[in-house]
Parts: sequence; structure tokens; C-alpha cells
Amino acid sequence: MARFSDCLPPPSVLIFDWHGTLVDTHDAMFSAMEEMLPQLEDLGLVERLLPEDRCRTQDDARLVRYIRIFRRLHPRILAERRVSRTDIFNAIFGDDRDAKLIAHKAYNECYRKYFGQVKPFQPGAYEYLSAMKRMGIKLAVSTNRNREFLDKELLTVDEGRWANLFDATVCADDVTEYKPDPQVILKTLEKLDLPLDDRAWYVGDSYVDMLTANKAGVSGVFYNGANWEPGRIDSWFSHRDAPAAILDSFEDLMDLLALLERRQPECFDMTPAEARPRPFPPPERPEPRIEADWHPAVVKLIRPAVVLFDWHATLVDTLDAMYHAVDDMLPEFSELGLTDRMLAPEDSKTPEDARLVAYVREFARLHPKVRADRKISRTDIFEVLFGDDQEAKQMAHKVFNRHYREHYGTVKAFEPRVRDVLEGLRKLDIQVGVITNRDREFFENELAAVEGTGWTELFDVDVCGDDTPLRKPHPDQLLLAIQKLDYPPDPSVWYVGDSTTDVISAKRAGLTSVFFNGAQWDLPWLNKIFPGTHKHPHKPDVVVNDFSEFWALVLACEEGPP
Repeated sequence: MARFSDCLPPPSVLIFDWHGTLVDTHDAMFSAMEEMLPQLEDLGLVERLLPEDRCRTQDDARLVRYIRIFRRLHPRILAERRVSRTDIFNAIFGDDRDAKLIAHKAYNECYRKYFGQVKPFQPGAYEYLSAMKRMGIKLAVSTNRNREFLDKELLTVDEGRWANLFDATVCADDVTEYKPDPQVILKTLEKLDLPLDDRAWYVGDSYVDMLTANKAGVSGVFYNGANWEPGRIDSWFSHRDAPAAILDSFEDLMDLLALLERRQPECFDMTPAEARPRPFPPPERPEPRIEADWHPAVVKLIRPAVVLFDWHATLVDTLDAMYHAVDDMLPEFSELGLTDRMLAPEDSKTPEDARLVAYVREFARLHPKVRADRKISRTDIFEVLFGDDQEAKQMAHKVFNRHYREHYGTVKAFEPRVRDVLEGLRKLDIQVGVITNRDREFFENELAAVEGTGWTELFDVDVCGDDTPLRKPHPDQLLLAIQKLDYPPDPSVWYVGDSTTDVISAKRAGLTSVFFNGAQWDLPWLNKIFPGTHKHPHKPDVVVNDFSEFWALVLACEEGPP
């Protein structure tokens, strides 16, 4: 997909971005990001995340939403490995310079533990760079990486062969601002005593790199090593800031230099034909993320007459208070005799469940990964720990409530348009309710507090954990809600929830189960938590990843209840 502007002049210098262009440091970068993002609350950065309506793209808005709730990278980003931490910080903090500085500093502290894992981004990178050097083109690196990291990685990559390739390098701590501020490029040209014009090319793999080139007044060359689709790249840029060239590989870059040399003979010390190495293959395309196969586009459902929702992690975010309460309660399990009532390993649904039980039994706290992922509710945790032991689970819920009383009160809509969806359902004459394992004293407080105005008027029915003898995954709460609405329990009643307990309770009640995949589990994990075995038979009827998919699903169901 190589493309370029007809007015692009031959380069006097090729200034390269580092990560994602010349080298692959994804392992270290994503390890550092996964360690850094759970610190957002302590760093005071959660409140400084960009409002979703101010995000540049819908992808950025979804990333902000995901990080705000889960404090980690979206699984698609981790699977595709296409974006840098600079892209991420610019997407989630926008123009908030101070927030980005705090984030970069925290990232560097984490990256210090992992850096050194570095390899050429594509085969033959050293050979191509050496050819450009023989052609008389100056080579430089301008990066948001700190000097301590770049210098070490330069000495490490390709067994140290790159150490003398570059005429200049400029790092984030050599200037006062991070990209997209153009200082790293301007400083490079100053070091090389070269003019600031379009004969300076900045080669980078991201929108931020091209924005930096545009601000600096040099030629931006987009290196599409991540194999973005052409339409996706075009959507990022306006006519004014579009890159002067888009290249898929260093072989494309050599082809472009050869074309320019044919137009302007003797513009290089050596012709590209004389200097270029044998062709090397382009970077490998990232493996695509496997989506859930219970997709709204293919499933056939009866249009709902009633839609019941789970509360926590479906309609609203109360994760902070929930995990604080779970942390506080687990040390009491031994004294209460609950440690001895935890499941034996052979009775756990999955090996991961067995490991969680073993960890809680030994350390009386959640495994750090569970705490960092922020993906499962206390109800799911109790199901994993105690299985069918109803008495143990009731004791655990009681202890949880005592500690939750110390933390609850902060409640946010899980997504910005949740109220719009709830109001939209009511306009379609669909009855709407809430089913939650939360006790009524907490639920009513949160219901009145959400979004500052409360959502009390949006629901026709609500059933809380202390309204029935048995909580989810038993169907009692759902059956009580339907009884209050004077409606039969059948597939025209949908129950929307984010956990395995929600799915189990819906299927046991004879309702349609809509799994709300706000945690963005991938298909292999969904198959693991919903195995469809004799012991664990219950699977959702459909999986939706956000409320826009849910709303589209409702509108697509033309056939109503019989």
C-alpha cells in the first residue's frame, strides 16, 4: 500500500522514531503499561481522563471508558500490539500536558524493570539503515524514550551492531516536552546543523509521530509496520496533516528513494541500486483478536417485553468500593471458619478458579492479578470460593456488607449513554428492572446518587440481595421481579449481566441471557467460563460488548413475544 506525495524531495536526513518503527520493544512496553495503569487512582489521574465526548475517535473513547473502569489496557490493544504508550497517553489525556507528564514519569519507573527486551522491528533493518548511510543520508533517532533506556537498547539490539549507525539521537529527557510537541525533531536538526525544511523526513509508526512532524514543519513518513488498513490510516488525518508518504516496509522506503533518485540523478552519494541489500520480508501482521461467536449480528432472539439488568459492572461502576470491601473482609475468613469451607481444587470449574481458591486460602487476600484486572464481582468470587455452600456464601455476603458500608457511595454510569438506553427501552414500551445481589440499603443510596440526579424513575421493578432467601445464581430474585410485573418467565424476558452468576440465574429462570462483556473477555476465555459441560451447562444466548451493541440488538429483534 505504499503511497507518497509527488512533491516529496529527496531526504538530507532520515529521523526515525524508535519503538514500533526501528525496533520492537512491545514485551517490555506492555509489561510496564500493565504495571503502571493500576496506579492511576493513586496518581490522581482517573479524574483527568479525557471525557469521552472530547476523544478524537470512537476507538479512543472506548479506550478511555475501558481504562476508567478496569485500569488496564483493552485486550484488543494487548492482542494486536500496534500502539505505543505515547499514543495511549495522548488518547486518554488529550491536551492535558501535566497529566501526561505524570503518566510518562510513572511509566518510566515501571519500564526500568523490563527494558532491554529489544529486537529489530523487521528483518534486515540494520542492512537497510546501513545502505541509506552509504547513500550519504544522515540518520537520526527522535524518541519519547528516556536516554537511559535508548542508550542501553542501542547497545543491545542486533548484538550491538547499531551502536554507530546514527549521527544524532534525541530523547524525551533531552528536551522539555514529549511528542507531539516538535522539540525532539527540532533538537535533532540543531545537533546536525541542518535546516528545518521538507528535506528532513521523520519516519514513524503512529498518528502522534505524523502530528509531531507536521508541527515541526518536516516531511512525515508513516511507517505502517503494524499493517493498519488503508481506510483506518486515512481516517486519522486531514488534508493539512496527512503524511507525505505511507510505507509498509523498509523495502518500500528503498523503492521510494530509488524513484526520487531517478527523478533527480546524483542526489545521493551512491545510488539506491548500488547500495540496497537483498530484499527482506516486511514485518509480520499481528494475529487478529478472536471475537466471541455469540455475536448480535447472527443471533436470533425474541424481541423483549421486559429487560432486567444487573447493577454493578453492567449499568454502573462501583468497582473501587467493591474491591476495597473484599480486601478488608478476606482476613476475617479464618476466624469465621470460612477458610475451611472453601472448595477443594478438584471441585473448581477451571484451573484458574482452583488457583484463586488456593491463593485466598493461603494469603487471605485476592491474587494481585484479579485485583489488577478488576473483572469479576464479589458474587463471582464467592461462587469460586464456596461453590454450592449456601450457608458459607450467606456468611460471606454478610461480612462483605459490613465492610462495603465503609466504602460505598461513589457510583458512576458504566458508559455515558446508559441513561439514554434505559429511556429508549421505556419509549419502546419495554418494562425495565434491576436485579442485584447488593443489599437494599446500598442499592437505594446508589440508585439515587448515580449521575448526580439518580435513576429512580427509570425502573419498573428492582429486587435486591436481601429481598429473597437465596441470591444469584439462584433464580429467585429474577422470578420475584417478573412476578411483581405480572409477567410469565419466558424468553421474551431478557436478563443483562456481566458475570457467570447472571447467566446461570437467567437460564435457570427460563429467560434470555444477555452477557454484557464490559470486561472484554475474548472467545477462548468465554469458552472457558461457559464450557457447556454437564456440570456447567449454562451459556449466554448472546454476548454484547457495550451498550451500543445492546441497543442495536434490541432494535434488530423484529419478532415480538407470542
